[in-house]
Amino acid sequence: MRVLLGIILGGILTVGAAYLYDSHHALEAANAPTSAQRPLVNWDVVGTKWQHLTARARSEWFRVAGRS
Repeated sequence: MRVLLGIILGGILTVGAAYLYDSHHALEAANAPTSAQRPLVNWDVVGTKWQHLTARARSEWFRVAGRS
């Protein structure tokens, strides 16, 4: 149980740290010249992929559970 909790907590910390890093550097990049550092994560792509993943998981669950 501790291992599972550790894996989940590690994933949350990793995503949270990447988000904080990008949100901090996004403000600097908006005010800097074009040679500014790019974001660590493309959050628009992450959001789109997450929506596709949850929609597919939901449709598969409905298929397995026998709902339409």
